[in-house]
Parts: sequence; structure tokens; C-alpha cells
Amino acid sequence: LKDYLGIIRYQDDNATLKDEVGIVNGLAWTSLGGEMLQIEVVSMTGTGKFVLTGSLGDVMKESARIALSLVRSLASEYGIDSDFYKTKDIHIHFPEGAVPKDGPSAGVTMITAMISALSGRAVRRDVAMTGEISLRGRVLPIGGLKEKTMAAYASGIKTVLIPKGNEKDLDEIDSEAKAGLRFVLCEEITDAFHEVLLDAPVKE
Repeated sequence: LKDYLGIIRYQDDNATLKDEVGIVNGLAWTSLGGEMLQIEVVSMTGTGKFVLTGSLGDVMKESARIALSLVRSLASEYGIDSDFYKTKDIHIHFPEGAVPKDGPSAGVTMITAMISALSGRAVRRDVAMTGEISLRGRVLPIGGLKEKTMAAYASGIKTVLIPKGNEKDLDEIDSEAKAGLRFVLCEEITDAFHEVLLDAPVKE
């Protein structure tokens, strides 16, 4: 372990060990500082049920609904059946279910995990992200960027996706963490997809 200005850098237990489908590294702000947590999405044959678990607040639930509508509008671009919302059940889960979670900044993470789960495309494990999304797919600025990027750095993340609107906040980030991270500024949700989604599996 090596300490950088009070930040212990280590491979977080929450970080995935391989690129996986439907699992994305999100960044959250808490009263104790930043935290990285994985968002998990599973898509199953069903009747269009949409399940959210993990002790989520109303604002986060609204973000999930926005993400679902946006996935519907983008489905054809990512090889997803246009009627998936009728034939698939989607379950979004935030681990550490006993800890209440709320706010809009997980929007980018949720829609990325949904697109991954529905398209079968894995997500890069060395990337974490934060950002609110609009119904038209714009990535909106968020708070707590300094703390969130510290959490990403401490967890061994290499690349962090942030809203373009937070570019000015990069000046506040610790220089050691800033030097160890690659930042990608996203204006549209497709900017995030291009960065983290791997190629779709080849169908035999």
C-alpha cells in the first residue's frame, strides 16, 4: 500500500476483476467522502417489469426511469430489440442495500449498465463514471467531483468519465490523483458509450 496525501491507493474490493456485461463502476458522494460502487443490471425474458433495489430515493428512481426511456430511443443503434420493454424484465441493483442512496448523478452509470445488459456488450472494468442524464441524452453536471475522483483513484481506476459541465472543477482535484487519472469529458451519453462499451459478442 502506498499513501498519497492521506489517500490509501489500493485495488478496491468493489472493483471488478474483469470486463463484464451489465456491471458498471459508479461514483458517489457521501458525508464521509467519495465512494465507488458498482451498479448491476440483469435483463431476463419476461413481460416488461422494471425492478429497482438497493434502498434508492425518489430522485434516483426518477433517473432510472429517464434512463429506461432513453434506452428505448437508442435501442436500434445498439442492436437491442425495439420491443425489449415488453419482452424483457430489467432489474437494476445498487449493492450495500442497507445504505440509503439518492440523487441524479448515477444516471450515466445506470443507462450504461442497461445498454450493456440488453446488448450483451461488456463494459471496461478500469473505468468509473458520474453524471446526470437528460431525457434527450445530454450529460449534465454533478456535485462532489473532487471526492468522487479521489474514490476512483484509490480504487485503482484508470479512466473517469465526467460531464463536460464539470470541466472547471478539475482544478480543485488533488494533483497526485489528477496525474494518475485520465478524464473523459462527456456532453452526450453516446460519448460515454463509445469510451466504455466493448464490441458485441459474435453470434454464431
